[in-house]
Amino acid sequence: MSTQSRAKPYMNPYLAGTLLGVVLFLAFFITGTGLGASGGLNRLLVYGQNLVAPEHIDQVPYLLKMAGGSTNPLESWIVFLTVGTVIGGFISGLFGRRVKFETNKGPRIDNKTRWAMAFIGGGLMGYGARLARGCTSGQAMSGGAVLSVGSWAFMFAVFAGAYALAYFLRRYWN
Repeated sequence: MSTQSRAKPYMNPYLAGTLLGVVLFLAFFITGTGLGASGGLNRLLVYGQNLVAPEHIDQVPYLLKMAGGSTNPLESWIVFLTVGTVIGGFISGLFGRRVKFETNKGPRIDNKTRWAMAFIGGGLMGYGARLARGCTSGQAMSGGAVLSVGSWAFMFAVFAGAYALAYFLRRYWN
């Protein structure tokens, strides 16, 4: 592999954490709310749903707040934050020379099973985020930053659940 195609080293994690803390502070200071992604993804999904089945949107009170009548679900700062995060991550990957198509997996699992497990896990996480009215990043960073007891309890439960589940799924990675 030539030196020009080699990936650049990652940012120092302490510097990255500090910068993330500054961004979180600025989010609270400027918008009055913290960071999170599930709200933006939810609004993008509702926008698409509104194009296909607007009559459904008008029948569900939860969706009506975002897209009912002439309300555009994309007119929210969280949509711009979410889209900007994806674009910024892609640009960062380009500069770091890390953009490539690959499937990260252990030696005992095929690509099809790995992708199926990823989609099932992602679907469960997305459902859980909407059920909890927020994603793990919003809970951990924003709630943890303001010392919310519920957010700290949630994160301890997430890590405990992840370690417990990892025991049963470890064969896919070994």
